Amino acid sequence: MLTLRLAYRPPLDTAALLGFLGKRAVAGIEEIGGGRLRRVLALPNSAAIAELEPLARANQVQLRLRLEDLRDLGVAVQRCRQWLDLDAEPAAVAETLGADPVLAPLVAARPGLRVPGAVDGFEMAVRAIIGQRISVAGATTLTGRLVAALGEPLATPDAGLTRTFPTPERLADADLDSLGVTKTRVTALRALASAVVKGDVELDRGADRARTTAGLLALPGVGPWTVAYVAMRALGDPDAFPVTDLGLLHALRAHRLPTDPADITDRAERWRPWRAYAILHLWTSLGSTTPSEEFAA
Repeated sequence: MLTLRLAYRPPLDTAALLGFLGKRAVAGIEEIGGGRLRRVLALPNSAAIAELEPLARANQVQLRLRLEDLRDLGVAVQRCRQWLDLDAEPAAVAETLGADPVLAPLVAARPGLRVPGAVDGFEMAVRAIIGQRISVAGATTLTGRLVAALGEPLATPDAGLTRTFPTPERLADADLDSLGVTKTRVTALRALASAVVKGDVELDRGADRARTTAGLLALPGVGPWTVAYVAMRALGDPDAFPVTDLGLLHALRAHRLPTDPADITDRAERWRPWRAYAILHLWTSLGSTTPSEEFAA
């Protein structure tokens, strides 16, 4: 067991970050509560369990890591940083978004709002496909079934953390018909897994975003919303912008702004290169009953 501290540029909106991830915690691989985040990491040489606890006064996040192979330490730390968006530049984001009269009060109310990332790009893409146009609760339930059926059991489980997320190789040939996922999404999931196995789609932070976008759009059952959401959370694109997101439309209506896609795109030009953060602020402005929570993985 290793204990490290991960520094970040303050401020950090811990409540929003834990709230977002907590509502999407998948049984078997994630546990979030009591101001802490715990999850399983599938690493190149082993599996690990990470526990993260923000330390506000220190501008650091404490990481307790149960690691089986020290060769995976650097990868584990980087994935945890990506999950919590700890490399963000909140001052730069606030300067740009704060210049918009609609976003300015939202930025002032939630300083340090982060775009929750992912510890594994393939996992995030699977969750995005499963979560298309269904509730967060429904999406997490279905993803939990997928983990229980196809995830590799940990040699040493830790409370509710019991498995790794299924690999692309396992998912590509798996029988998914009994999990309650629609046939359209089963087809999309298998196509995604096969594309990743073949190397046609790369989903890590170093991937060519244009190539990944084209590869995802070529898959059956994958549209622009899913691609933008994957870019936002898996690829770490700070300018990703799912223009058709229903939560975004609700937020814009609440602020009496046009909801025509052309008008949305035009206004969002002033938010570049931080449009992903803009959409997080708009989602969060709707409060705990934000409609976006019904349509995001």
